[in-house]
Amino acid sequence: MFDQMLNSMGEIKEVFTLVDYYQYIKGVEYLICVAFFVGFPMFYRYLHGKDESKDLTGTQKH
Repeated sequence: MFDQMLNSMGEIKEVFTLVDYYQYIKGVEYLICVAFFVGFPMFYRYLHGKDESKDLTGTQKH
């Protein structure tokens, strides 16, 4: 099942009804949301992780 899902990524899916279209878009939307919820905290830590070695005056600690 997982192999079939990975093989169908990027494939243009033929849609026959409006319900099929909504289900397909809903699945793509969930994948985008999961990628955002995983990627945003990592990006936030990357941006704010470098400030730990500085004190309040902006000089680096030794």
